[in-house]
Amino acid sequence: MSERATLESAATWYTLASAMVDGPALSADEANFILARVVESLGEVLPLAAGAVADNPAPDLPVFVRSARDIGSALRDMKP
Repeated sequence: MSERATLESAATWYTLASAMVDGPALSADEANFILARVVESLGEVLPLAAGAVADNPAPDLPVFVRSARDIGSALRDMKP
């Protein structure tokens, strides 16, 4: 997977998990599914983050952080 796709995927799973934590209670199966995806994404993005910091002490990751927050805000305002 490309670095960009990996970061976008991780930001998406983070945002979804955050929205679900702030929303109605999840069943154990739902929580386990989301946790597994977040852990999987974290495992893919950590090596990229380590490489970015090693190659550039000031990586341009705030763009992804802002995007994830915007998506999370939009999801929190949605009604089921």
